[in-house]
Amino acid sequence: MLKQRLTDDMKAAMKGGDKSRLGVIRLINAAIKQREVDERAELDDTQVLAVLEKMVKQRRDSITQYEAAGREDLAAGERFELEIIQGYLPAALADAEVDALIEEAIGATGAGSMRDMGKVMGVLKPKLQGRADMAEVSSRVKARLAG
Repeated sequence: MLKQRLTDDMKAAMKGGDKSRLGVIRLINAAIKQREVDERAELDDTQVLAVLEKMVKQRRDSITQYEAAGREDLAAGERFELEIIQGYLPAALADAEVDALIEEAIGATGAGSMRDMGKVMGVLKPKLQGRADMAEVSSRVKARLAG
């Protein structure tokens, strides 16, 4: 479904002459196609979301580096790409919702220490994929398990 939406948006961008948006959608499709070739399997929506999340993380890292180097022109281009990519991700969860899911996962796994971090993240990842920054979720789980 997500891949079909990308294809439809690509066609609309071609017809509308929106070259910058078209370029970003082609980047997304290329990343998806590359992963399909590497894995020799067609990606489902969950796997496509993982590809999109990776692209978002790369863009955020690039923006940070470009801003540190004083290259606002390049950072602006990355921000544009980031905005387009995020448009294909599901709506982000509020902090309170993420915290509630973390508590639920800790209760479900019976986690009591940092050794149980993997179990908790294993439960959370499918629920939060594409809806929250997993690095931030990880740090919240660490804080919760540590204290």
